[in-house]
Amino acid sequence: MTASSAIPDTPARPRRGRRWGAIAAAGTAAAACCTWAACGLLNVPDPVTLAALALVEPSSVGPWFPSRVVEAPAQARDLPSRPRPLLDRVPWKGRTVPLMDVLAETHTNAFLVVQDGVLVHEWQRPGTGPATLFPSWSVAKSIVSLLVGAAVARGQLAETDRVSALLPELRNGAVFGQITVRNLLDMASGIAVPESYDPRHPLTGTAGMYLTRDIEAFVRDHAHLAFKPGSQGRYRSIDTELLGLILARTEGRPLADILSDRIWKPMGAQADATWNLDRPGGMEKAFCCINATARDFARLGLLVADQGRAGQTRIIPARWIERILTPARRAVDGWQYSAQWWHAPGGDADDISAIGVYGQYVYVNRETGTVIVKLSDHGAEQDEIDTLSVMQAIAADLAGGRKAP
Repeated sequence: MTASSAIPDTPARPRRGRRWGAIAAAGTAAAACCTWAACGLLNVPDPVTLAALALVEPSSVGPWFPSRVVEAPAQARDLPSRPRPLLDRVPWKGRTVPLMDVLAETHTNAFLVVQDGVLVHEWQRPGTGPATLFPSWSVAKSIVSLLVGAAVARGQLAETDRVSALLPELRNGAVFGQITVRNLLDMASGIAVPESYDPRHPLTGTAGMYLTRDIEAFVRDHAHLAFKPGSQGRYRSIDTELLGLILARTEGRPLADILSDRIWKPMGAQADATWNLDRPGGMEKAFCCINATARDFARLGLLVADQGRAGQTRIIPARWIERILTPARRAVDGWQYSAQWWHAPGGDADDISAIGVYGQYVYVNRETGTVIVKLSDHGAEQDEIDTLSVMQAIAADLAGGRKAP
């Protein structure tokens, strides 16, 4: 298979409230009402940047924000490539269609398949290549989880720690004193920062956190609960941002440096990544916005598939991989979820995914030894169950070939 493909639009997934697709409307509205002085007072990007964010493809937003480099090692770990045919017709919305049609209709930018540590398929749209940095969007949340797991194993954090004890400057102990690290990991904090994007109020909710030039102040100023922490699961990007603030405070250095030393270099990444910040020299947007090559996203998937190892190097504790694989007590918006990783409907115990808005996936199936990376410019939350079904079918087919005599 050498050409591209895609997926048609379907209704937005009901389980999560995110409406990242409305960022264009939010950016346009903010730019229209925001003079340079007003933008400064509101602590959001300048009008030119806001207008650009309303126009560029989701895969092109990274350079419009300041960022910090996530340094790669001097020598990348080998990712051997042995191309082999993939399942050429896949299940799609009750039909069987060519895989490339699915990829084209879902506006795919990169599609990589790894089995048993070998890159068996790689396609990238014209104009991109192995060195292109693609934005993670919410796939970053799953990466933050791996950093938390490593910190827990080192004794720097415990899941029972209270946010108020870890970040006392947030001040509102009545709220943050109730929330634990475990609540944040499993999207059960109860913090009332909605994921929806209302064009009439473009600087509120997660859209406001995405645009703010002072994330710490945003978090501090939104200390309100919608429900008792731990009583239910509800997808909230602010939960991951709090985990990022906690990690940076615990280690006393930026998240990008922590990612570089704890994961990027040990796993043998092929290229420097970047992590977008709220302002020059500021805080990483932990809930999104890591920009990396498709192959390095595949290496992250392999890290999970190999129980936290890269080669013979243990990077993430095996116990944390089991934590990710074990669904939390509370479902999140109708899906099983655990420590910032999704458990897709129809999957099995070894079938998990990091998912980002606009069609970003790092799919991991440990049973079949498969990792699939799909990076896209698709609708906000479109076709996710159908897309994951395609990946499950590819993984099952590869496993059948592996077991064949």
